[in-house]
Amino acid sequence: MKFTSFSQCSFIILVLVLSFAICLTRAQEVDDEREFSYEEDSETGPANWGKIRPEWKECNSGRMQSPIDLLNERVEIVSHLGRLKRDYEPSNATLINRGHDMMLRWTNGAGHININGTIFQLTQCHWHTPSEHTINGRRFDMEAHLVHQSDDNRTAVIGIMYKIGRPDSFLSMMQRNLEAVAETRDVEKTVGIVDPRLIKFGSRKYYRYIGSLTVPPCTQNIVWTIVRKVRTVSREQVRLIRDAVHDESETNARPVQSINDRSINLFRPKDRQN
Repeated sequence: MKFTSFSQCSFIILVLVLSFAICLTRAQEVDDEREFSYEEDSETGPANWGKIRPEWKECNSGRMQSPIDLLNERVEIVSHLGRLKRDYEPSNATLINRGHDMMLRWTNGAGHININGTIFQLTQCHWHTPSEHTINGRRFDMEAHLVHQSDDNRTAVIGIMYKIGRPDSFLSMMQRNLEAVAETRDVEKTVGIVDPRLIKFGSRKYYRYIGSLTVPPCTQNIVWTIVRKVRTVSREQVRLIRDAVHDESETNARPVQSINDRSINLFRPKDRQN
């Protein structure tokens, strides 16, 4: 009898552990992106992502999907959100060409952001061309995503949009490494210590809304922070990011999704500076 009870208990624990592992996996972006594409008319294109795997169903059925258009008429200007608290630090990193994007991953912890008292550790950043989010219907030339995870497996992403202009200093620093992995796929290259503080925001203003990952499994309840200032990047840097990936698509940006009944806030400091 004791053996039976122990066995039942062990089984329950195993189920709980497996369920937790599945939740962790589901919350992460898909690293192997060969199963989906950005071709609008393709069976594997954005309109069909939710049909490819059962666990990707939110890509089609979710009502809090990203990216969205940050439309002025839907934005509420607020000051109560507070300034974005970044506490980043230099850390060892790797670079990998995932086939649809270039991802820089920090391996030893690169600091964190603080949102409403929750600490989100910086884990990786990657780039989309053109931008995924739009402002009043305008799409920009590139968007960087800085992905963060909390201890309870919540995700927060900071998005920075870029237009053609002066070269971006961080991408200039990373150029040789990006070129080195341009002809590889799924090969993680050690690039040494990378300082995420060199990724410039340039503004204290930011949009905040609740959305999703912009790639399968399109997990929802992601805290999105979009920096209001649009920074600049050279045409050559955009071409490097775009040409390096192997999907033969003109873009790696998901189409804008419906806002539905979500609220969008724009944080603006009371002194209105920057």
